[in-house]
Amino acid sequence: MARQLTEQQLIERSITKKYRDELWHPFVTAVKTYQLIQEGDRIAVCISGGKDSMLMAKLIQLLQRHSDVPFETVFLCMDPGYNPENRRRIEENAAHLGIPLDYFRTDIFQVADKTEKNPCYLCARMRRGHLYAQAKARGCNKIALGHHFSDVIETVLMSMFYGAQLQAMPPKLHSKNFPGMVLIRPMYCIREDDILAWTRYNGLQFIQCACRLTERLAHTEESGQVSKRQEVKELLRTLRKTDPNIEVRIFNSIHSVCLDTFPGYKSDGEEHSFLERFDRLTGQNGTEGEENEI
Repeated sequence: MARQLTEQQLIERSITKKYRDELWHPFVTAVKTYQLIQEGDRIAVCISGGKDSMLMAKLIQLLQRHSDVPFETVFLCMDPGYNPENRRRIEENAAHLGIPLDYFRTDIFQVADKTEKNPCYLCARMRRGHLYAQAKARGCNKIALGHHFSDVIETVLMSMFYGAQLQAMPPKLHSKNFPGMVLIRPMYCIREDDILAWTRYNGLQFIQCACRLTERLAHTEESGQVSKRQEVKELLRTLRKTDPNIEVRIFNSIHSVCLDTFPGYKSDGEEHSFLERFDRLTGQNGTEGEENEI
C-alpha cells in the first residue's frame, strides 16, 4: 500500500516536481551561477512572512537537505510590530511549511510611522540593520533575502524612470556596516508570477506588507495612491502582451553593460566620465567604434 504524503511533503514535492522548471531549477541556477552558498556558510534566512521569503526559506531548507555542500541555516524572523493577526498567520504558515522560526522583536513600525518623509525607506534601512546585527549575533556570515527576478527588473526601470540613473540589484554584496557579512539573493532568477502560481496551487495565504502605513491606505478608498513600483509592474504587464521576452532582455542587459558607450558612470561611489578614456585615446583612431553604433 502506497504511503500517504503529509501536507508538508506535498508542498515540498510541488517545488521539486510540478514547479521544478519555474522554481527549483532557477533557484539552483542562481546559487551556482553567482556562487551564493559555499561550504561552511552559516546563513540567516530572513523571513518577513510574505510569499517570497517563505518560499525562499523552503528552497534553502530543501537545498540544505540534498546538497553535497554542507552549510548551516538560521530561519530569522523579525517582528517589527505586527498586529496579532499577522503574527499568528506567520507562525501558522511556518509550522505548516516545517520552518523553525527564530523570532526577535523590534519597534520599527512605531518609529517609521512617526516619520513623514520616506517612511518606507527608513523602515527598509532599519530592518536591514537589525537583520545584520541579529544574524551576526547568531554566528552567521550571510543573510539571505527574498528578492526575485521581477524585483530586479522593476528596480532597473524604477532607477532609470524615477532615480535618473541606471542601477540594478546585484545577486550578492558585501555589507559596508557589518564587515565580513554578505547579503545573498537566492531567488534572483525566479519570476513573481511563478511564486504566485505555486502559492495558489498549495492554497497558501501569506501576509502582505503589514506596516501601519499600508494598513491605513488599505482602509482609505479615496486615497488613490499607486506606488512607483506598482506603476512599473503595470507597464511591464502591458509590454509583455506584445513582447513576452521583454523582461528576459532587460535581465540579460544588466549582465552585458557596455561601459565604453556611456558618457558617465559610478564605481565605488566615485563618478567617472567618458572623457577620462577619451583623453587617453587622443592621437589614436578617432572613429573607433563608430561602425558599431545604431
